[in-house]
Amino acid sequence: MKLIRCGEVPSKPAPKEHFTGTVWQDPINSAEAPGRAVAVSVTFLPGGRTNWHYHPYGQTLHVLSGAGWFQTEGEARVDIRAGDTVWIPSGEKHWHGATDATMMTHLAMQEREGDATSTWLEPVTDDQYLGKA
Repeated sequence: MKLIRCGEVPSKPAPKEHFTGTVWQDPINSAEAPGRAVAVSVTFLPGGRTNWHYHPYGQTLHVLSGAGWFQTEGEARVDIRAGDTVWIPSGEKHWHGATDATMMTHLAMQEREGDATSTWLEPVTDDQYLGKA
């Protein structure tokens, strides 16, 4: 058993090469092998969002506070808000983040394959983000 107390793991800015805008991450857990589970709380300030990406084993997002947007490639952008849960299947290209006017925090849960939980792709354009593309 391992207990991680609140405040023992510092918040960190999300990597600029994978995110647009101001985004903070609070690591929750990264299972030791043979486990693969990874969980992180991610806070997006207005306008903050991920790049397009996909996951080897899928991803579950649970919105903890605020409101945001989610989009799968080729589909319409979807509004998400506190209490919503989104399941993204393995290999599905998508992005997620805050709206342009509100913050959003979600719990992101996925599994590692080797050292990676995501395959990161190109940034989401402003037109894609605003639902104009």
